[in-house]
Amino acid sequence: MAATVRRQRPRRLACWALMTVLLADLLALSDTLAVMSVDLGSESMKVAIVKPGVPMEIVLNKESRRKTPVTVTLKENERFFGDSAASMAIKNPKATLRYFQHLLGKQENNPHVALYKARFPEHELGFDPQRQTVYFQISPQLQFSPEEVLSMLLNYSRSLAEDFAEQPIKDAVITVPAFFNQAERRAVLQAARMAGLKVLQLINDNTATALSYGVFRRKDINSTAQNIMFYDMGSGSTVCTIVTYQTVKTKDAGIQPQLQIRGVGFDRTLGGLEMELRLREHLAGLFNEQRKGQRAKDVRENPRAMAKLLREANRLKTVLSANADHMAQIEGLMDDVDFKAKVTRAEFEELCADLFERVPGPVQQALQSAEMKLDEIEQVILVGGATRVPKVQEVLLKAVGKEELGKNINADEAAAMGAVYQAAALSKAFKVKPFVVRDAVIYPILVEFTREVEEETGVRSLKHNKRVLFSRMGPYPQRKVITFNRYSHDFNFHINYGDLGFLGPEDLRVFGSQNLTTVKLKGVGESFKKYPDYESKGIKAHFNLDESGVLSLDRVESVFETLVEDSPEEESTLTKLGNTISSLFGGGSTPDTKENGTDTVQEEEEGPAEGSKDEPGEQAELKEEAEAPAEDTSSPPPPEAKGAAAPEGEKAAEKDGGDKPEAQKPSEKGEAGSEGAPPAPEEEKKQKPARKQRMVEEIGVELVILDLPDLPEDQLARSAQKLQDLTLRDLQKQEREKAANSLEAFIFETQDKLYQPEYQEVSTEEQREDISGKLSATSTWLEDEGFGATTAMLKEKLAELRKLCHGLFFRVEERKKWPERLSALDNLLNHSSMFLKGARLIPEMDQIFTEVEMTTLEKIINETWAWKNTTVAEQTKLPATEKPVLLSKDIEAKMAALDREVQYLLNKAKFAKPRPRPRDKNGTRAEAPLNASTSDQSEKVIPPPGQTEDTKPIPEPEKETAGPEAADSEPLELGGPAAESEQKEHPEQPTGQKRTLKNDEL
Repeated sequence: MAATVRRQRPRRLACWALMTVLLADLLALSDTLAVMSVDLGSESMKVAIVKPGVPMEIVLNKESRRKTPVTVTLKENERFFGDSAASMAIKNPKATLRYFQHLLGKQENNPHVALYKARFPEHELGFDPQRQTVYFQISPQLQFSPEEVLSMLLNYSRSLAEDFAEQPIKDAVITVPAFFNQAERRAVLQAARMAGLKVLQLINDNTATALSYGVFRRKDINSTAQNIMFYDMGSGSTVCTIVTYQTVKTKDAGIQPQLQIRGVGFDRTLGGLEMELRLREHLAGLFNEQRKGQRAKDVRENPRAMAKLLREANRLKTVLSANADHMAQIEGLMDDVDFKAKVTRAEFEELCADLFERVPGPVQQALQSAEMKLDEIEQVILVGGATRVPKVQEVLLKAVGKEELGKNINADEAAAMGAVYQAAALSKAFKVKPFVVRDAVIYPILVEFTREVEEETGVRSLKHNKRVLFSRMGPYPQRKVITFNRYSHDFNFHINYGDLGFLGPEDLRVFGSQNLTTVKLKGVGESFKKYPDYESKGIKAHFNLDESGVLSLDRVESVFETLVEDSPEEESTLTKLGNTISSLFGGGSTPDTKENGTDTVQEEEEGPAEGSKDEPGEQAELKEEAEAPAEDTSSPPPPEAKGAAAPEGEKAAEKDGGDKPEAQKPSEKGEAGSEGAPPAPEEEKKQKPARKQRMVEEIGVELVILDLPDLPEDQLARSAQKLQDLTLRDLQKQEREKAANSLEAFIFETQDKLYQPEYQEVSTEEQREDISGKLSATSTWLEDEGFGATTAMLKEKLAELRKLCHGLFFRVEERKKWPERLSALDNLLNHSSMFLKGARLIPEMDQIFTEVEMTTLEKIINETWAWKNTTVAEQTKLPATEKPVLLSKDIEAKMAALDREVQYLLNKAKFAKPRPRPRDKNGTRAEAPLNASTSDQSEKVIPPPGQTEDTKPIPEPEKETAGPEAADSEPLELGGPAAESEQKEHPEQPTGQKRTLKNDEL
């Protein structure tokens, strides 16, 4: 038995460990039961949430609309967002910021900054010399960077989601355009950090759209590859994406659907906004022509008038998509002059003729990057609001050569729904069906470094090397390791973009700096001095291109190896216990991969992609690191230096890189696989007299950002604090407005009530005059001094008025409640009396209630009757203007006490069992009650001949009786089946009446 207990201890310990892990997960999930996604468009945004009971839902804003304008109005004392800010664009165009995402990650000399100034000249842009970026100069006191404005909008979107979900939300997935580079993506992450959001992923909007399309059609996806093209023309840009859907076999979830981004083409400035600006310019010209002889100013110099024209141009573009012509109308466009002009669709198409010629461009780019032909595309699906323009569809249909364009997807909400599905997949609070997503790298990234080489003549020269780190259209997220083999001292290397020849000259200018980071390594020479007897395995730099497409350098290590004698030791009890627990949890068997992630890539060496051929041993090794490599647990790990343990990924990399023993390599005799049969322990000891010991030394890293410097931590903290102060100010303002509205509403409602008959009946003329005077005085104060009153003052005024009117309102409310409460009390008293009367009629031998219980109920009934009659009589004598003595709460208390006693007796009757009847010596029943019929008293059972008196007689069958006497002679069994049938046939019995009473009471 002791041995059995000992064998069960490891499993029992594993169970406790599992319970601890699950409890920790539950505690961690308690604050993250809802996640959100934000589809950030140029003109509008959509917010979606997932919470328990709500699978995927678009959030409605305060105006009950499914999409919210990406507009922020910043004034000295208040802020407006969404539709409120859009309406303020005409009144205060300088303080209303729109399309500010075009400035994210851009330096002052970027062509997009100049384009923004030309499109919106009312905005004043300042220059930040530290980061070489621009910011909005609204007033001398109000200065906000594009990241800060975006942070405000993200915080507003979170407030909408929290109001809709009715719980706090911190986790979010944010969509960004696929053409965003590293600087632009980091700017979005910094804005989310200012807003206090935890970004689970920055997902490309084209990938989110493709995910939404695949999730709702996963049954149509099979092993045959399906190539779908998504053409997304929004307000600010156009993106064309080629996606391949097919089922693949995953390590954890079996066969699951997968989407892979095969090709991407884009145009940064082709969209609905440019069409609207062309229309605005056309309308401005028409208005100037109408006022040509009046010596009027140019309408283009009036920001408010131009804001009105832009709004009308947006409406015209929408209407002309369904009509051949439409009349543009604006009241009081400028100088109280109305504007009215007819615009046809032909004129609109002529204005945007050069834009329509650029429609096929992204299609050709996507096909070229995917190395595919149009014949391989099965369907072209339209996404984005600008694709509703008929001319865009006409040109696109001709360019792709298809019979029709697909419109079977929600062009506005597809990206938001796909992003929120990915948010649920990444969150620990939800479990969704796996859908593998393989996104693609748009801009290749490479590593450049320079090294001294010695030529044959003895002359030393510098040699420049390039290694492609992440190739164009390669999948991500993924990790890679690059090894520098010929360095024994501190050195620098550079991380830059690769070949960007697919971009045009103008796109290259908009792209910005092609140099990302300079990495300066410190401590390489010291690591070599620390391990002089070890063999160097190179300087390994670990890179990570995460789910958001942001590149980071995780760490740089100097790796050394040497051979040491291996003394075999038996596993300790603790090691065996650990192995047992690991086997129970499945540890060490398969890598832990994400459901919606990129498949792990095995480590492999790549040859030089660019540059001249290196000498043997001089080229840097480029390796791909698996996401979560499996650790080989067949033998205990070798001892390593303190604080320099090699990571699991590095161990797996070395094992896959060619350090396997001969016994594990496939032989030439036809053995399949890379693993042979394990050798015997004795042979293993002979074949492995020594093993490799590995030492890892961390190398210091200094990063110099070259494309766009990130905000310093202190400045980031100041920006976050500034936004928190603005949010707190908005909340205080909302609270004050709520207090003022409550006070004003109370004054108006009370003044109206003073003239209603029910209020005049319970009040005197003096009382009403006193209340009316106080209400008028407070209303006058609110009009004269209320604008400067604080929230506390407004609440104090409201409390004074409520206290003054409390007596009046109380008397009216009591009189409204009396009829209903008194009627319910009368019904309860009548039913209780009938129940008591029925209980006393139960025969003594079948009685289930004691005399004390029935006496107590009778006492409560009598006391309640007496209290009711006395109190009603006193109330009748009192005038209506006095405080009533008959209170609804007292009636409810009396009803509760009486109902509690009746319920106690009903529950006792419900579970009571009928008493057994005593039998006489002959085996017959005892004498029936006195009120039984004569036939029942004289009826006996005579035993058959030969049966003694001790023999048990045959039980007497139940006798059917008729007539009132027989019915009265049957015993009353409350709570049993007979009682239930009697209650159905005779509802006037007490128990049935009590049930009716309970329903009425409820």
